[in-house]
Amino acid sequence: MSMFLDTAAVKVKAGQGGDGMVAFRREKYVANGGPWGGDGGRGGNVIFKVDEGLRTLMDFRYNRHFKAKPGEKGMTKGMHGRGAEDLIVPVPQGTTVRDAKTGKVLADLVRRDQEFTVAHGGRGGRGNIRFATPRNPAPEISENGEPGEERELELELKILADVGLVGFPSVGKSTLLSVVTAAQPKIGAYHFTTIVPNLGMVRTKSGESFAMADLPGLIEGASQGVGLGTQFLRHIERTRVILHVLDMSAGEGRDPYEDYLAINKELKSYNLRLAERPQIIVANKMDMPQAAEQLEIFRKKLAAAYDEFADQPLIFPISGLTHQGLENLMEATAELLDKTPDFPLYSDADMAQTETYYGFSADDEHPFDISRTDDAAWVLSGEKLEKLFVMTNMERDEAIMKFSRQLRAMGVDEALRSRGAKDGDTVRIGSFEFEFVD
Repeated sequence: MSMFLDTAAVKVKAGQGGDGMVAFRREKYVANGGPWGGDGGRGGNVIFKVDEGLRTLMDFRYNRHFKAKPGEKGMTKGMHGRGAEDLIVPVPQGTTVRDAKTGKVLADLVRRDQEFTVAHGGRGGRGNIRFATPRNPAPEISENGEPGEERELELELKILADVGLVGFPSVGKSTLLSVVTAAQPKIGAYHFTTIVPNLGMVRTKSGESFAMADLPGLIEGASQGVGLGTQFLRHIERTRVILHVLDMSAGEGRDPYEDYLAINKELKSYNLRLAERPQIIVANKMDMPQAAEQLEIFRKKLAAAYDEFADQPLIFPISGLTHQGLENLMEATAELLDKTPDFPLYSDADMAQTETYYGFSADDEHPFDISRTDDAAWVLSGEKLEKLFVMTNMERDEAIMKFSRQLRAMGVDEALRSRGAKDGDTVRIGSFEFEFVD
């Protein structure tokens, strides 16, 4: 089984904030000490951080759940609870993070040591020292900690390479990578020898350097899942220059020009943006008989397909076996890279909008929803309402009264009354039940 994994589904949960404390100052010589309960600590965030030492998402095959620690509870003497440490999860460079429910891209982690908070920890609940007022100088009110953010995520690794080698199986891509870099891909005289992407660094004699990726061989229909299908087509999306490797010897009875058209069709079918990438045609295996003749035929067919000679991609005859023409090819590739800009991988429509996690908007259109169950009970739901409920300390009468005032201010009483709720009807929020009082 291959140890290369480029997709994964994970669940993350940030730490809950610590509960606030109800406490009072009681000392022998201090009269009317007042409230003294401190706030809870912040829950830990879940943060993805780029680790250049990772090359695959294999670590996420068996470890799919990541949960940060909660914050400490508040203490007496007005002391705050300790905030929990953030949970740092290392990911390979080139990892795209998507929200599994919306499909939107949350982050594209491509820079060294880049970090992104995928789940925010809840804030700590306030202690009773925060609720003291002239009208109520000794409140018995505290808040529970805010629940941490919880998400289901999809991770997708698209390797970082400046140059991508594409072509049919057994055209010599792995051999080319092995002779121009220190990479050691598996090389064999059969189709699909390469079953995982290989990456290597090229350094030219002029001092330029760039990353080159050898992608598993494509075949006709790959964009629809034939052969290795779309499994590795994603890895060419980050490349800025494509080296299109062709077997110019036509050793298997194939027409190099038809292969050229077929591979380009698959690239466009997978992602039309790949048509924007500049290409260099690598006429490989020029040491073989009839290769020179086939190259002339290929040149004529290519010229007939373009109106202007300047629009044609460059052609470099090489031999991976004898190293013929490799130096010129690498210099030309470096030169083309210098004048080729980065291509945006995601549009604004693909990206998730940045949201503020803490607090609530004053103009929420739907702060709560009302439904009814088979046993005629009314059910209240909604993110804002449920979060207020979770943060309410139901063991304290003053906290319950405060929560009821918040519901009334949100318009819950009026909404229930307009829906036909009567005195004594059962109202539920989660597993908590209470009676409606008209």
